Formats: sequence, C-alpha cells, structure tokens
Amino acid sequence: MTRVVGIRFQKAGKIYYFDPCDFDLETGMHAIVETARGVEMGTVLLPPRDVEDEKVIQPLKPVLRIATDEDEKVVEINKEKEIEAFAICKEKIAKHGLEMKLVNAEYTFDNSKLLFYFTADGRIDFRELVKDLAAVFRTRIELRQIGVRDETKILGGIGICGRPLCCKTYLADFVPVSIKMAKEQNLSLNPTKISGVCGRLMCCLKNEQDTYEYLNSRLPSVGDVVFTRDGVKGEVQTVNVLRQLVKLVVDNGDEKELREYKVDELNFRPKKRKDVKLTEEELKELEGLEDDGTAEEIAERQDNKRKFHKERKFDKDHTNKEHSHKENFHKEKSHKEQAPQQEEKVEAVTVEEMSEDIQTNENGEYRSRKKRYDGKGKRYFGKNKKRNSNAPEK
Repeated sequence: MTRVVGIRFQKAGKIYYFDPCDFDLETGMHAIVETARGVEMGTVLLPPRDVEDEKVIQPLKPVLRIATDEDEKVVEINKEKEIEAFAICKEKIAKHGLEMKLVNAEYTFDNSKLLFYFTADGRIDFRELVKDLAAVFRTRIELRQIGVRDETKILGGIGICGRPLCCKTYLADFVPVSIKMAKEQNLSLNPTKISGVCGRLMCCLKNEQDTYEYLNSRLPSVGDVVFTRDGVKGEVQTVNVLRQLVKLVVDNGDEKELREYKVDELNFRPKKRKDVKLTEEELKELEGLEDDGTAEEIAERQDNKRKFHKERKFDKDHTNKEHSHKENFHKEKSHKEQAPQQEEKVEAVTVEEMSEDIQTNENGEYRSRKKRYDGKGKRYFGKNKKRNSNAPEK
C-alpha cells in the first residue's frame, strides 16, 4: 500500500496523486506541489489515504507545502498577467498571419512557463511566433493545440437543456460517444438536436446508454409474435422503452384490435439484440459529429499508420527473401540427393609407367608430372612422399 493524496488543479479537471509527506491535509485545502509542468498550486480533493501499489504510477511527486495567504496573492497576480499575455499573443498571431484561434493563456505558479492553448484546422508553424513571445515575456513559452471539445471545456457555456455544460461543471474526462448511442435511444438523428455547443455529439448520451441497453434487453422487437398470460397471441407494433409498455395487434376473428400491455404481462423469450446499423444517408448526414481528436492527434495517427504499413512491407519482403533462400537450399539439397554418387576411379599403373611420370625435385621429393582426374572431372592429387631411394615404393 502507498500513502497518497488526491489534488485537482482545475474545477472539473483530473485528480492527480502526490506524496503527502506527513502534511496534515484536508479536503478543500490548497497545497503547493511539484508537477511535470513545474510548481503548481492545487486543491486537495481526496485526503491522505492508502492505495494499492498497482493503482499508483511511481515515483510520486511530493507535496512541497501547504499554501499560505501569500501564495493565494501570487495566484491572483498570475491571473491578471494571463489576461495581458492573452491580448499580446493575439496581436502577435495577427502580425504573423497565422490561421489559429487563441483560446486561453496560463501561467505556472512560479512563472517558469507560459502556456497558450489554441485551435486550428491543421498543423501550424508557430516557430517565429514562439521567438517573439519569448522575447516579450522572458520565460519559457509553450503552445498547445487542442480540439473543439477541450475549447468548450475551457470557455464553458449553457447547453440546450438550459444548464451549465457538463464538461465545465463535473466531467473530468471526455468519454467516447457514437451515433449508434443516439439510434439506440430512439432519438431524432437531426444534427442540431443531438449535438452540443462544441458541434460534437452530446456527452450526456453516454450517461443514459447503460440504462437504455438494460431496458431494451427486456423488450421484444417490433414485429415479434408474443403471448400474454391469458394466452392471447399478438404481434408487437410499438414499444415504449421508458414506460416498459408494448402495443400488440390482436386478431379477434374478423377484426384486429390494438391492445397495450406491460412487459411483465407478456411471455416471450428475449432475443439477443442486434447491433444498431445506420444507413448510408444517415451516416452522410451525421458525418463529423463524432470527435476525432485534435489535429495533432489525427496527424500522429496518420504517421503511425504509414509507419505500420512501412514496417509491414519490410517484414513481408524479408519473409519472401528468406522463403526464396529456403526454397533454393532445399532444391540444391534434393538435387544432390537424387544425383548418383560416382566412385573415384584410380587407374592401376606399373612401376615402369610410374617411374616415367615421376621426377625428383631439389629436396629429393618425388612429384608426378601427369595430371590425373577423378570420375567427377576434378583433378586428383596424390600424397607427396619423401623418398630416400631413386625408385618409388609400390
């Protein structure tokens, strides 16, 4: 177990774990901590507690101290400086003619870094802009490109329900939302009805998705034939998901009657619901509502995709090359096995013939002058032997 304390730096931001370092921290207190961005002041949301080691990313950054009144004043001064930095950065962007929308400016607690958040349709070359900003503020400058959902989270607003945006009030992370969720909940697929202030699908679709999946699993599908507890047979015409009501078309001899039953009054075998499918027209109309992330994330995914295909092509070529080498090796091996082995043929010669073919060198070694070949067409060399006499041994 590891002793940690949960601290949040924004109203609806993520909770980060830190080492409490024997400080008496309570919920709502402000603390000065060291983060990857530098020294920051955050609000204690989870008091010190023991957490399993698997849930903690080591090493933990320590809590430097409990915030004082002077630290609170520093934060207020930084907020005033951020307003001034935001105006200056907008002027510099217009001066360089960059197609980017500045969203927010943020100072770290110790003023070691100044961060600017912006949105853009694609990649922006802001190297010259960073140089100008660094010359003005005399600190480290960092520009971060964010998506439309992050922009809305920073700026805030009022949703179509008349309440403050969920992402601004309590959502710490953005959950993935798909068009199939709206289809599952029988909502109108009008983009103006199911999209939020950011222009993407409303996050609240995810909040009710689990409930709709459970309620839909208890209902029969439209067109199914079911029986009531009284033994009445009917065909499902419509279903009401929230009220759990089913309307049946019952055949009463010459006439057909429409009756409404509760789902508990029907006898049927629930079927495994099929995946919701959208037509091409619906997909074309709702194209762009699902969030693809920031421009940097999209570009990074494209780079990873190209890198993956490049590595896959290399592996394929390398495998084909190894396969061809193996085939050639097996072909040569099989050819050698099939070829009949020929025995070496050594002609028998007499002593007189050998004496004619042998001459003595300066060292007294006898060497044959005649070239002899074996049955494979290769030259055959006999062993050279030293002789004490002028005649070779038999």
